[in-house]
Amino acid sequence: MTQQTLLPVETITSGDRLAAAVQAMRLESAIALDTESNSFFRYPEQLCLVQVATSRAVVIIDPIAIGEVAPLKEMLASSAVQKVLHGADYDVRSLDRAWGSRMTNLYDTNIAARFAGMTQLGLASLAEALLGVKLNKEKRLQRADWGRRPLSSEALEYAASDVRYLLAIRDRLEERLRLLGRTGWVAEECARLEGVRYEPPDPTTAFLSVKGSRDLNPRGLAVLRALHAFREREALRRGRPPFHVLGDATLVLLAARPEATLAETPGLSPAVLQRLGHSLQEAIREGMSAPPFHKPPASRPREERHTQQQMVRSQKLKAWRSALGERLSMDPSLLWPMASLQQLAREPGAELAAPEVRVWQRQEFEESLRAVLAEG
Repeated sequence: MTQQTLLPVETITSGDRLAAAVQAMRLESAIALDTESNSFFRYPEQLCLVQVATSRAVVIIDPIAIGEVAPLKEMLASSAVQKVLHGADYDVRSLDRAWGSRMTNLYDTNIAARFAGMTQLGLASLAEALLGVKLNKEKRLQRADWGRRPLSSEALEYAASDVRYLLAIRDRLEERLRLLGRTGWVAEECARLEGVRYEPPDPTTAFLSVKGSRDLNPRGLAVLRALHAFREREALRRGRPPFHVLGDATLVLLAARPEATLAETPGLSPAVLQRLGHSLQEAIREGMSAPPFHKPPASRPREERHTQQQMVRSQKLKAWRSALGERLSMDPSLLWPMASLQQLAREPGAELAAPEVRVWQRQEFEESLRAVLAEG
């Protein structure tokens, strides 16, 4: 066990206490951070908790109770304090969606673990492998309704455990990365993550993400679009996630067979029919009267098939990356982007400084890669 298990835990529910806690955070060189939302229970989802661990304490910030959290947002945007997260992508998007909040000086222990050659990347796995600590990661708690108040002591302890060991995990990973000479690699990856933003789905095409929609013809897609729009309105009206209104499979069945009676459709219980039947029929009629929907062309043009020479070159490049991954005990996909390899297979003289290619990748592997390309 590490000393961090003894850190006191405080739940913050007032603006005055938040301001004082943030002032203390600013004295730290690094803090651990995590968030909890209630996407399984509310629509749109809420950012319900922000957990922070410092060298002195764990604080659980309740933005629902506090309301305005300007001091916290300002601290997250400051580069003076490192923010250590695990699997930061979701948290970065959540903070942006909820508050338009930006984060700088970010360190992701999931990314660091991948570059350290570890294969079990979950927070619980890292805590056990690096610190000998076992975390409680029950699904029941992972999917708790974090918007309910008051939260149980069990839920608060679960939330605290998500940050309590992150700084120690970072320290252990940094030791490994320094020995491997990969600290700069991780730093660049984390800096790129700071630029991630929440992007709301396009309401005109969001229905195409419904599982099974690709099997529908243009008429079925028009019906699905109307049904999806109805479900969205109903979900917003009720403040409940869309899957609580109707499942994707039911939407697709209705779109595929708009002429069938609703009672024949799996997933529509008598209670659902009584509550939603009239509105569903209206949505189906709307979709049937609308023009058939033809999917827009792919955003990127279809790539031409490789010639025989290009196929051979592609195989050599993939083999080069796989061998590199084996030698470094790393996931090969981290070492060079596949999109760049495919471009180089077609055009061996193409520029290596493509947007997806990292600076560290060019510094470490450009010479080796060019040697493979020189073979033809």
